[in-house]
Amino acid sequence: MFPKMGKTFPNDNERKVDRLTYQTAIAAALKRELGGSHRAIKTAMRWTGVSERTAKNWLAGSHGPAGEHLVDLMRHSEEVCIAVLRLSQRNNYGLAVEIKEIHLALSRVIAALEDAQ
Repeated sequence: MFPKMGKTFPNDNERKVDRLTYQTAIAAALKRELGGSHRAIKTAMRWTGVSERTAKNWLAGSHGPAGEHLVDLMRHSEEVCIAVLRLSQRNNYGLAVEIKEIHLALSRVIAALEDAQ
């Protein structure tokens, strides 16, 4: 009898992000963007259309958004967008988002200084 010679798949576990890391990163990003208040929960609900309980779970880090809800959060929150890019090891894209934010902030400061003169 010949030994089994099936195809094996490479072990991708070292490249995968575990659930707890994901949930914690999204919760931290939402808290940086929205704070931890009841207003933060309402804002996340408005952005995504989820229930209050779901938004609370996201902010607490006990669950993380999936699919279209994650896309909605990324659309509205620069912090969530950067967190997801970092988790996917796309740091250069996260840096580009941060540079854009800095550019916009500096443009506002320059405009305010010009108005003050």
